[in-house]
Amino acid sequence: MSVTRLKNQRNRHVRKPSSAAKYFDAAPAVASDRLQKLLARNGLGSRREIEALIAAGRVSINNVTAKLGDRAGPEDKIRIDGRMIRLRTSAPLPRIIIYHKPEGEIVSVHDPQGRPSVFDKLPHVRSSKWIAIGRLDFNTSGLLIFTTDGALANRLMHPRYQMEREYAVRIIGELTPEQIDRLTGGIELEDGLAKFDQLYDEGGQGTNHWYRIVLKEGRNREVRRMFEALGITVSRLMRVRFGPVNLPPRLKRGMWLELIDTEVERLQALVC
Repeated sequence: MSVTRLKNQRNRHVRKPSSAAKYFDAAPAVASDRLQKLLARNGLGSRREIEALIAAGRVSINNVTAKLGDRAGPEDKIRIDGRMIRLRTSAPLPRIIIYHKPEGEIVSVHDPQGRPSVFDKLPHVRSSKWIAIGRLDFNTSGLLIFTTDGALANRLMHPRYQMEREYAVRIIGELTPEQIDRLTGGIELEDGLAKFDQLYDEGGQGTNHWYRIVLKEGRNREVRRMFEALGITVSRLMRVRFGPVNLPPRLKRGMWLELIDTEVERLQALVC
């Protein structure tokens, strides 16, 4: 199974970084929270859907019809259409962001050369920090995952868990059967043997021939170095999947989206 965006995903989950940060600040450590946020965090719908329920008078707090702007906490009795809602009392879920990295950005907070950083695009978090799950080099685009949960990041990145990384690779020309055998059988690099676990021909001609590859480690520039060892230049490299998370087809370069609580829980169930 893969964690992908649902087909009916609301556009509000995909925002320009400059205008979206205010919507995703870390929740303050208080006993109560806005009703729509509290119910959304408990997987009862999107905030917009819950706001519509509140506006329609279908939600109550302690037997009083709720209104937009009301706050509630675990001690309150909340009902939707008369049905009692049981709220989670466990620790808040981590935040997870999917980002479509363009070429020309580094995956580092600081760069002596002053190049653009992927972290410049992310929303601010008050009491924690964004952890990049895996890296992409300056000239590689595609899927990056960020989280505030160090344990989740470790579970996805640590070599012993053999998490798959899938890439779309464009080269000049076409691989020979012998080259395919070497790439999937193993090529000795300066930091050890490397191989692709899967390699698929995606077609194309001349300078625009594409392949899909899957490998289970993330050494520095590993994909490019493997092709270079055969005298082949990679003209385009894009990560399209990391573990169970796919790059959403409609997420444009330089844009990010934040997983809702039900998606965070599903990802945790898949990898933990």
